Order: sequence, then C-alpha cells, then structure tokens
Amino acid sequence: MTTNDELTVAILGPGGIGGLLAALLSWSGHRVICLAGEETAKTLRTDGIRVRSGLFGDFTAPVEADTELREPVDACLIAVKATALDAALTRVPPTTLGDGLVVPFLNGVEHPETLRTRYRPDRVAPAAIRAESTRVAPGVIEHGTPFAEIDLTGDPVPDDRLAALAQVLDAAGPTTRVHADEAATLWAKMSLLAPFALLTTHYALPVGEVRARHREELISLVEEATAVSGACGGPADPALALARYDAFPATTKSSMQRDAEAGRPLELDAIGGALLRAAERHGVPVPVATRLVAELRAAGH
Repeated sequence: MTTNDELTVAILGPGGIGGLLAALLSWSGHRVICLAGEETAKTLRTDGIRVRSGLFGDFTAPVEADTELREPVDACLIAVKATALDAALTRVPPTTLGDGLVVPFLNGVEHPETLRTRYRPDRVAPAAIRAESTRVAPGVIEHGTPFAEIDLTGDPVPDDRLAALAQVLDAAGPTTRVHADEAATLWAKMSLLAPFALLTTHYALPVGEVRARHREELISLVEEATAVSGACGGPADPALALARYDAFPATTKSSMQRDAEAGRPLELDAIGGALLRAAERHGVPVPVATRLVAELRAAGH
C-alpha cells in the first residue's frame, strides 16, 4: 500500500465525512466502494458523489456502491455515527474484509475496543478528523471548513500499514499524520469535543453564545474533561483547551447539537457517557459533566 498503488477502499457510511473521503479518494485514482442502504447505494452508483468545497473545489467523483462488502479491500473507513455502529457493521462481514485495515472515524474513545472484538485487533486503526462536512442529500456533500486534517493511530497496527495509509489519505487531500499513542490521540479529540457537544446541545446555542453566556460552566467542564484526559494518557492543559474554544468561529455548532435540532439520535452515551465512565474508573470528580449528561438524558436524549 503506497501512494502509487491503486487501492480498493470501502466507505461504511457515505455521509458528511464518509462521502467527502470517498470522493477525494476516488478523485485521486483509487477504487471506492460505498456501503449504504439500497436507495442510497443506487443513487451513488448512478450519480457518483458531488462535493462542494472551498478547499478542494467543486467536483463529482464516480464510486461503486453496495449494501454489503462482498470482496476484500485494502481498508474500510467507518464513518457512521456511534448510535448506528452496531447495525452498520453487519454490512462488513469479518471473513470478507480479510487483511484490510478498519479505520473508524467515530466520536468517543470506546469504539476501538468494540471493533477489535469483531475484526483483527492489529488491523483496527482509529482516526480523528477535523473538518465540518455535511451530507445535504444522498451523494451531495458540502465541506465548509478551510481545512481537513486527519490524525491516524492504532497501537497494535504495524507501523508500515499506518504510514502507507496516511500517505494515501494525505495525497488525496486531507493533511494526515500518524500518532504513536492511541489513547493520547483519541483523548486529544474527546477532551475538546465533550464540553463543546454537551454545552451547545444542552443550551441549544452556538459556541460563541456559550462562551459569552455560560463561560464559568465552560471553564469548569473543560477542567473536568482535561483532568479525565490526563488520567487516561491524553492532553491535560485546560488553558490550552479553552484557548482553542475561544478560537472557534462564534456560529459553530457541534454535531450533537445539529442532531438534536434535526431530531436524530444523539451520541450522548459515546461522548458524555464515555467521559463519565472514564472519570469513574480513574476516580476523577466530574460534577458538571454528570449534571449535564443527566439533564440531557432527562430531556429525552
């Protein structure tokens, strides 16, 4: 697997992130098989994936599509929400996948263990992506941020497999880096995501108004999340995390907030629940996070 090879890559969940990656990989010369429901698969087979992006331009990329993986692939990128993971994995039989890498682009920190019980543990390579990308219709993707960056990791995965995939992804468009410490990589995202998701969803406000109207709560929650992160081997600097929040455009909404607005299931357990479970394991007090998760659950989320 090198940048000069034509890879066969499956995309489980060709939505905002999955669709963007599918289109970029296809556009750069790789064979892409999108795995989705029958109607979506039919649309993708016929029309391809159309991308509108200030960074990558506007283009349409052809892809193959099916409801289930029917042949081995070099890698399967998993880009479904945590709430849909169990059902979606039925589309990727372990015996069919073979030696391919499993690359989950999911929020949270607990999914790698779930995937390693189903697929080869030394082929599960978790990834974190920084990009705002939305599926506005089947096969139509709007990428809104002036950046797309991927952190790729996987403690038991051979270094050469990670490096080769990172080269392929980087050449396709997103700036991609390999990180040696899986826990640190996942918690770097989780410790930033959890306060953002919980507060914007709880108050139904974009991050700018959360910063202005609920700053003390934001500071407390950031301190809790970074304390848990530090206990789990991740970043533990609340001042640095808060500075990153202050740099967010004021109108930014979390994906959890967008799901709440659309009436979709929330990744509350994968984000908030996982934070609380990690805090309990390490004896870290998280009263603000505990209250917010409880109140979101009580509201029917």
